[in-house]
Amino acid sequence: MIPDKIRHKDIDDEKLQRLVEAALFIADKPLSVQLLKRDFLIEYRVSNLRIRDIIITIQADYKGRGVELNKVASGYRFQTPSELSEDLAHLYQEKAPKYSRAILETLALIAYKQPITRGEIEDIRGVAVSSQIIKTLTERNWIKTVGQKEVPGRPVLYASTQEFLDYFSLTSLDQLPALMPMTDIAN
Repeated sequence: MIPDKIRHKDIDDEKLQRLVEAALFIADKPLSVQLLKRDFLIEYRVSNLRIRDIIITIQADYKGRGVELNKVASGYRFQTPSELSEDLAHLYQEKAPKYSRAILETLALIAYKQPITRGEIEDIRGVAVSSQIIKTLTERNWIKTVGQKEVPGRPVLYASTQEFLDYFSLTSLDQLPALMPMTDIAN
């Protein structure tokens, strides 16, 4: 809530664009229009629509360059285009963690079948899901508990998070690749 003493100032498009661009560059996470307005533009009189228009302008300015402004599930962020990733990979000192097949299978089942219980995951995979797998996915903030199933024992229901979508540069679950039919997998 804005204190009554703060008076909103007008801002021209050039300064607004510079502020939004700078905020997106320095942020350590994607920023939504609402976050930009609340955290970086609080003292200015600016509508959500105007911020979106500025974002579209910035996206156009960066199209085809070494970084692009992309929309992910929780907002907008600058990132390198995927076609440059192979050439830039040697710059990363930190190697991406390797995830076991069990973790990736569990994550895929949660993403595609959510909300889902641990027992349902085990039924589909045909093996037990260790507590460490759930712990790893939860610590990574890729899954969360979203309730309990209304059956005896009331098992926990799991679903994917915004951070999961952000990590894989998705804006929604609709962008997940289509599942192959089981008959194709068997051949």
